[in-house]
Amino acid sequence: MPDVIAPDLLVLFCGINPGLYTAAVGHNFARPGNRFWPALHAGGFTDRVLSPSEERELLKLGYGITNVVERATASADELSPEELAAGGVRLAAKVRQYRPRFLAVLGIGAYRSAFGRPHAAPGPQPETLGATRLWVLPNPSGLNASYQPQKLAEMFRALRYAVAPAPAPP
Repeated sequence: MPDVIAPDLLVLFCGINPGLYTAAVGHNFARPGNRFWPALHAGGFTDRVLSPSEERELLKLGYGITNVVERATASADELSPEELAAGGVRLAAKVRQYRPRFLAVLGIGAYRSAFGRPHAAPGPQPETLGATRLWVLPNPSGLNASYQPQKLAEMFRALRYAVAPAPAPP
């Protein structure tokens, strides 16, 4: 899967790895039932729910997409801890090259494995990659029943407000 990336983005969203369907159609978070695009909209990042084929529209808004691991699998459970750790090294190099303000990793377990932070929790992280702030969001896969759409929207919105706080009421 090619990255949707440019220098100096506001947020670089980072999936765990492409699923087989996503890899087949060539667009990020493309599997029907994936909640990334609705959560992105509900969180205030987009003015409507974009389709996966519109992913490059994110660049105009200051957002991008990449993955921790490039290899497509039927399930992220198929990735080894070694693959995730190696992906974390590649991801850190990519972040240093492109310098987004925030890196939002979409998967708590993937973040823990990729960055060696076994106790990390969702939300802002205490460490940075250079000047890039790190944020962890739940995996938006429809298989992740632990986080329902309303909760995903709240968590995406928290990041959105960290990126650009809402103006004070008049």
